[in-house]
This record gives sequence, structure tokens and C-alpha cells, in this order.
Amino acid sequence: MAAIELSEEDLLCPQCSGIYCLPVLLQCGHNICRVCLHKFWEWKGRRECPVCGVESVFGRPPINLELKIAADEYQVQMSGRNQEVCVLHKERLKIFCLNDEEPICLVCQTSRQHRVHECFPVEEAAQQKKKEISVQVESLRKKLKVLNKTKEQWEETKNYIKTQADQNEKVIKEEFEKFHRFLLEEENTRLKVLRQEEEIKTQVMCEKLELIKSQIKSLSSLIGDIERVLRVKDLPFLQDSNAVIISTCFRFKCNVQEPECIRDILINSSKHLGLLKFGIWKKMASIVKYVPVTLDPNTAQSNLKLSEELTCMQYSSRQLLPDNPERCTNRLCVLGATGFISGKHSWTVDVGQGKDWYIGVALQSVKRKSAVFLNPAEGFWVIGRCNGDSFWAETSPRTKLVMKQEPQRITVELDCDRGKVVFINADNLTPIHTFKDRFKERIYPYISSGLSEEGRNFNPLTICPLNIIVHVE
Repeated sequence: MAAIELSEEDLLCPQCSGIYCLPVLLQCGHNICRVCLHKFWEWKGRRECPVCGVESVFGRPPINLELKIAADEYQVQMSGRNQEVCVLHKERLKIFCLNDEEPICLVCQTSRQHRVHECFPVEEAAQQKKKEISVQVESLRKKLKVLNKTKEQWEETKNYIKTQADQNEKVIKEEFEKFHRFLLEEENTRLKVLRQEEEIKTQVMCEKLELIKSQIKSLSSLIGDIERVLRVKDLPFLQDSNAVIISTCFRFKCNVQEPECIRDILINSSKHLGLLKFGIWKKMASIVKYVPVTLDPNTAQSNLKLSEELTCMQYSSRQLLPDNPERCTNRLCVLGATGFISGKHSWTVDVGQGKDWYIGVALQSVKRKSAVFLNPAEGFWVIGRCNGDSFWAETSPRTKLVMKQEPQRITVELDCDRGKVVFINADNLTPIHTFKDRFKERIYPYISSGLSEEGRNFNPLTICPLNIIVHVE
């Protein structure tokens, strides 16, 4: 319902002389504020109109909706007008006081309160304020952009965590499948040996049983013959006794033998069950590899591909990996999964025929996103081969290494307590270079692969496994 157009006098309550607040329409046609009407009725003790005195005999007077809407709109308009007018001087607010941070009128500007204050026209002050707010809004927009970018990165990280978990699960299942297959084959082999022994010894016992059964039969037959002779009458028995006795003794001595004492005929349980678990575990050493250092895929540059056992790295096509804080993006490198803070540690890297590589150690705090020099001042103690024709120790300045034999396997020996990093040619055990320094924080193995002239280096760098020896004390 649209509001009616009324003058200010039409919007004044006849009882309180103020703008109507919830005006109600009486039967006589007069309007009055509902609160004013109830107060008047309580004071008067009768339900009559405060204007004309006509008594209202029906129930609660209805609200005059059109008059209420008009009164509300007028209140809003008056509120806006009052905001533009000085409360003290009833003048337009045209000046803004910078000291008090409030709009004032021209009279206020010349008053004692604002006379020495810094004042500007409202339009100029508003523009300046808007400009300052715009700068702040721009800063907030930048922060919002950062937050949105971070949100996208975190969503990618969340998805990559699922991918990582699936990949790890696949590798774990494959490795356990190898163990299952090994154990099943070992079980079948051992059961086959057991059954072969059972078959051979059962066959021996069958042959022995057949022989003794034959002897039992012969002896039983002889005993039967003798018993029949013994049942013959005395005279015939005596007349033929010599022949019978001689025949009986001869047959008995020739055919009846003492039972054989069969040794080692039972299953050799000690061979099959003795140290069964230890024997299986010892044999498993042939399929198990141990490396002193494993690589951390969460630090690997996105162009590096690691083997499933995390012992070998190789240049490959770029992978979609999250740019987490640990990841190295400034070089084609990867760090070890375990850092060292004390003690002696060593590992050997197979560099093969690689033409461009760096190996050594690096501090945990090294810069991983920006370009750095590979020297001790930046937290690196490494040696490397550059462009396939020279070897360098990354000191400051660099030190060229002269070697009679080109190394294919290099051992890194780290002594955290003495602050030494020693590089040794593992093929002939000759020292290559030694760094001496103080390590004040955790230090990690460092491996970096460079690019060949063709743009790719297909030669992998591998952490060499150690020999596993089962020793019993």
C-alpha cells in the first residue's frame, strides 16, 4: 500500500504533539498514538476520544496503516536533514575538523573550540578520506588475493596428500607382495624337501617290512611243519626223526635272520624345524637392501623423479607437485629424509657417467626458493662436476679438483662433532676433498642433478646399498 502525501501538521498527534507513533483510528475519525490513547483512557477512566470526547464502545482501535507509513517516511527524512545541520547553530555542515574528526558549520569553525584546528571543506575532506580508505581497500584486496591463492594451493595440497597416500599404499602392497611371494616359495620348497624325505624313508620302511614279512612267513611255515612232525606217532616219529631234525635245523639256520637295526629312519625334524625362523630371515637378506640415506620426495624439485625405494633420482618431465615450504625450487636437487646433529655418518653415491652433478651436505635452513651459491656461507658443503670436463669443490672462491681417476662412486663422510665433511673416491679409496667448519644446526645429505647440453641428463644418481651381514653373538 503506497503512503499518502501529508503535511507536517497532519502527522502530529493531537495528544502528545509529536510525530505519530503507531497511530490508531477511532470511530469518530480522529487519529492518535496508541500509547497516548491508552494513557488517556487510564487517566480518564472512560474510552472516549481525547479530541471530541466521543466514546468508543467497540474493541481495540485499528492501526491507521497509511498514516503510519507517512509518519515513518517523514521521520527518516527529518533524520537525514538533521544530520546535515549543526545541532548548536542550525547551519549546514560544510567544514570538516581534522583534529576532532567531525563535520562542523562555519560558525563552529570560528568558535573557540575549533579556531586553531585544521579544517577542510567537507568535499575535500571526504575525497581525502575516500582516498585513504581506497588505499586500505587495495591492501585488503591484495590480502584477499593472497588468501585465495593460498586456498587454491592448500586445496591442491589436500588432493596431493590423497595421491601420495595412494602411491605409498601401492608401493607398500607391492613390497609386501614380494615378501609374500618369497615366503610362499620358501614354504613350498621346504615342504617339498620334507615330503621327499618322507617318501624316501617310507619306501625304505616298506622294503624292510616286505622282507620281514617274508621271513615271518617262512618261519611260520617251518614251525607248522615241525608241529605236524611232532604230532606223528612215536614209532614212525623215531624211525624218521633223524631226517626231520636235520632238515629242520638246516632250514632254520639258512632262512631265519636277526631283525635289522634301522638307524636314522625317522624324519629329521631338527633339520626342518630347528632355527626355522632364523633360517628364513637370513635367506631374506638376499632380497632386502639397506641404504644409510633415503631421499625425501617432499623436498625434490618437480623435474626430479625418485625411485620407489627413494634411493635414486633422475631428471624427468615436470610433475604437478605442491609448492610446500620444504620443496627445493631453485635447483634440480633433493635432500635426505634424515638430518644429523651429532655423530659420524657416511653414504656412497653412484654418479656413474653423469656430466653435471653436485653431492654433499646442506643445512636445514638453506634457502630453497631463491637462487643461492653452493658454498659454506650459504649453508652448503658440496663438490660437483660441471659440463662434464672438470671437478670442483664449492668453496668461496671455488677450488678445482685434480684427480687421476674419474670417480663413479663417491663416499661422503660427515663428522658433525668435529665439523668435517670428507669426500672419498670409493673405487680406489683416495681422498678427494675435505671441508672443515662448525655446524650449528641439523644438516642433511644433498644431491643435485644438472642439465646436459641436450637439455636433459638421463644419468641417475643413486645411493649405494650396504652389504647385509647376519651376525650372531
